[in-house]
Amino acid sequence: MCGILAVLGCVDNSQATRSRIIKLSRRLRHRGPDWSGLHCYEDCYLAHERLAIIDPISGDQPLYSEDKTVVVTVNGEIYNHKALRESESLKSHKYHTGSDCEVLAHLYEEHGEEFINMLDGMFAFVLLDTKDKSYIAVRDAIGVIPLYIGWGLDGSVWFASEMKALSDDCEQFMAFPPGHIYSSKQGGLRRWYNPPWFSELVPSTPYDPLVLRDTFEKAVIKRLMTDVPFGVLLSGGLDSSLVASVAIRHLEKSDARQWGSKLHTFCIGLKGSPDLKAGKEVADYLGTRHHELHFTVQEGIDAIEEVIYHVETYDVTTIRASTPMFLMSRKIKSLGVKMVLSGEGSDEIFGGYLYFHKAPNKKELHEETCRKIKALYQYDCLRANKSTSAWGVEARVPFLDKEFLDVAMGIDPEWKMIRPDLGRIEKWVLRNAFDDEKNPYLPKHILYRQKEQFSDGVGYSWIDGLKDHANKHVSDAMLTNANFVFPDNTPLTKEAYYYRAIFEKFFPKSAARATVPGGPSVACSTAKAVEWDAAWKGNLDPSGRAALGVHVAAYEEGKAVDTRPEKLQKLAEKKAEAMV
Repeated sequence: MCGILAVLGCVDNSQATRSRIIKLSRRLRHRGPDWSGLHCYEDCYLAHERLAIIDPISGDQPLYSEDKTVVVTVNGEIYNHKALRESESLKSHKYHTGSDCEVLAHLYEEHGEEFINMLDGMFAFVLLDTKDKSYIAVRDAIGVIPLYIGWGLDGSVWFASEMKALSDDCEQFMAFPPGHIYSSKQGGLRRWYNPPWFSELVPSTPYDPLVLRDTFEKAVIKRLMTDVPFGVLLSGGLDSSLVASVAIRHLEKSDARQWGSKLHTFCIGLKGSPDLKAGKEVADYLGTRHHELHFTVQEGIDAIEEVIYHVETYDVTTIRASTPMFLMSRKIKSLGVKMVLSGEGSDEIFGGYLYFHKAPNKKELHEETCRKIKALYQYDCLRANKSTSAWGVEARVPFLDKEFLDVAMGIDPEWKMIRPDLGRIEKWVLRNAFDDEKNPYLPKHILYRQKEQFSDGVGYSWIDGLKDHANKHVSDAMLTNANFVFPDNTPLTKEAYYYRAIFEKFFPKSAARATVPGGPSVACSTAKAVEWDAAWKGNLDPSGRAALGVHVAAYEEGKAVDTRPEKLQKLAEKKAEAMV
């Protein structure tokens, strides 16, 4: 994971401007602590803070074409870079590094702005053509890699990996939309990623478990491309466990570079939490070198301000989940690991959140999955990227592979409907695809473990502790007057108010506030899905326990819930046994 900053069209191109851009680029150095680069051409500046994953020795950025007229600063990975290098149009080009991203400059030389669909990867980049001073900025299909765009009073256009690098100097700014390209030649933004599912029309392709399995395995394997130590984030839930299982199968029969003789896996939680127990069980089954990391509620609370600064949001569920991930990433980096695989995206694709139990029909289920995927860049992608990159760690997400998305979102959504009468729980199509009796990927009860949102799975008392802390710092009067203090996206709870006040301290501009989504939600639903159950309207909380009547530890109206780990684990195990 790297940090990029590009400023195009500065009126003042003096040494002071150069110094200012270097200073702003330093705000991104946590993303790329290994090296810094800056290319200046007249009134255009491309800066880069590098985290060296591929070709650590010679792959410093910015990168160039052979004659250095095309300059590019990139954050991300191009998984098919070797195939592109060997393609007919590019094999005559000379390469100066082993970087997977150098291919971008040569693709532009051969295909102009129309090469983006050829890329298989996660990326955000700015490319400058010095021959005519034109430029493009591009963000990957789903928004796995963050990017912001801003406009200065002097007419300059800014691009940055994080809001903090441009918010002080731009009059207006916003999150750069995923799957888009900004072209100075064609003027403004246009969408380059237009998959069939984006229209939200209900697909009709029959479910084929072997095709789904094969496509996912390919998605995991291509993300093992690295020249540095790596691991897998393993919570013990279905998604992370499948990532780890597929990765270890591939590593056992390949000569892929590893850190030692075993795959390293990482899990974090409060002592006795559901994730820690499940993570260890999966790690023991797979034979990984497992690292179980603990934190206390107080340690998490102490980190909240830093988390909000790095993740750049005041969204409640994102902050709840980002904090343990932020703490875990620091420990991971201390062990010398630079890259991890993670399980984000599965719940959005397969309707895995517990509120999907109430989806009234396949059309509404499919439309909700489409809405959730389109919004990932504001939630889970943002969390996974910025929580890890805060400590110079790169997170890769196989479930958001373009080819896998095409297959999974093309399945007739009738197969994704939760049907207890047919033995189908949430994400049944994925579970069934990896339910191999002869060569099991996972133990049966893990394969059919109920969904736990990351902020719940690390320990239920984590969220309860956050609410108690917020209640001590936000008075009833403060919440009553919230609509006057925060008229836009007004916080509705004391916890939300607490996070919002911290966010405003770091990012006081109205443009910053507008980058964070709002609206009612239950168990991570969109506002539209809240309409599925009238009971939810009085229980708006992003925790999975807000899915009344579904979660084994659901909130009970007017009744305290026993959140002791041993009690909750027994409930979860009983439900899992009933599902198998």
